[in-house]
Amino acid sequence: METQHNKQMAHEFYRCFSESNITGVMATMTDDATYWIAGKPQSGVPCGELSKRQIEKLFLAMLARLKTGLKMTVNSAIAEGDTVALEVVSRGELTNGRIYDQQYHVAMRFRGGKIASTREYLDTHHVVDIWFANNNQSTQN
Repeated sequence: METQHNKQMAHEFYRCFSESNITGVMATMTDDATYWIAGKPQSGVPCGELSKRQIEKLFLAMLARLKTGLKMTVNSAIAEGDTVALEVVSRGELTNGRIYDQQYHVAMRFRGGKIASTREYLDTHHVVDIWFANNNQSTQN
């Protein structure tokens, strides 16, 4: 069943991320995949639509700033047709001691058994407070 496979691939995406396996994360996505993150582009934080290459660079930059990675937990997933909707939480400690404790709603669309596009909704204020407060480093290129 295609919807069940899509749901399993969505879980695989987060399993790989929790293991800091970005190569595995990228393997769940089509070559032309896009990843949209909620936020205002003028805020200076990574948001809007990113290419697969851009999201890979962002994920690697994030992991470089975390002590032991980012634990991602899927709390629920609903699949219908080519879409999987997920509620996800994450937790990780940055090298500066701040704790990133985020909640997400994610909508993934699939094509050919892989993630073709992702829309990630999250607490953008928490992103700024934890990743960018008193820090001029940006993780988007």
